[in-house]
Amino acid sequence: MKVVVVGAGYAGTIAANRLAKKVKTADITVINPRPYFVERVRLHEHIAGTGSAATPLTSMLGDAVTTRTGTVDKIGDGQVALQDGADLDFDFLFLAVGSTVSPLPGTVPVGTWEGAQEARTALAALPGGRTVTVIGGGLTGIETASEIAAARPDLRVRIVGETIGESLSAGARKRVRAVLARLNVEVTEDLVARIEAGAGETGGDVVRPRSHPRFTSDLTLWAIIGSVPDLAARSGLEVDADGRAVVDAHLRSVTDPRIFVVGDCAAVPGSRAACATAMPQGAHAADTLARMIQNREPEPYSMGYVGQAVSLGRRDGLVQAVRTDDTARRIYFDGRTAAVIKERACRYAKFSTRTAAYAWLRGPK
Repeated sequence: MKVVVVGAGYAGTIAANRLAKKVKTADITVINPRPYFVERVRLHEHIAGTGSAATPLTSMLGDAVTTRTGTVDKIGDGQVALQDGADLDFDFLFLAVGSTVSPLPGTVPVGTWEGAQEARTALAALPGGRTVTVIGGGLTGIETASEIAAARPDLRVRIVGETIGESLSAGARKRVRAVLARLNVEVTEDLVARIEAGAGETGGDVVRPRSHPRFTSDLTLWAIIGSVPDLAARSGLEVDADGRAVVDAHLRSVTDPRIFVVGDCAAVPGSRAACATAMPQGAHAADTLARMIQNREPEPYSMGYVGQAVSLGRRDGLVQAVRTDDTARRIYFDGRTAAVIKERACRYAKFSTRTAAYAWLRGPK
């Protein structure tokens, strides 16, 4: 049985490793654009120079899994076409290409490996006194702004977003703002209208938020995850309005049941882009295929959230308790304790992806 896994993030990697353990006879090939497993939850550390986010993919996948560096152009009827002209046949396929960003011109995206590399280089080259602007008030934006501010107190750092920490409780948002203030991060809560390149007082960008005067920025980072790769749509799979592949209760494409879709590119109601989402989906899809091969009835996918964790530099953080549907509770943990919890969660995610040993809560009824 030939199985192809397209994408080696949290979802694709855990799916390949889990299936290799459960179905010893499976011929599994993982195709990824780069020879690294990228810990997306650590990209802000990579940008600020406080940590690393890349691990050789060969050390993350089991010995029974074949890796191939390349980009998939299209998925057809039991066949994968690569951009280099090669074709691979499959009996089953896991589509796990994740999500991507659509940055405004003049900004550097922080949610991709290539963007993080560019941001790291640009940030390291900035002399003291220059301005860094982070666009996006979600957890990615908060982590990026606070990490840079803590690592480079010689820079002027600001964060711009419609709402800073919208997914958090009121108390947790207040705590985040207090930490940002302590780190001297300027906060502008507003939608960004446009970025005007090359018009700044120091030769940088001009950021023009709606209802605010424009202000200059020497480096503008885009921290909004807003789209998914168009591979599913380009391959003729049914997708939703956001381009995510529509799946059944078992995470199989409704167009082709031989294709499992997991992670950010799957249209699973109530899910958010996170490793806490990708890993249960990848593991469940592998379990489902194993059950099908063993002529056992597959179980519908169900997953519930526990919390949202955000680092605020290396020594501070916040962990927001949530209901299983991911809505915030009033309870949260902060300070050094939250930073330790976040670090351990990141390490556990990587460990579980590599070992395929992972368990999760069932979702809301």
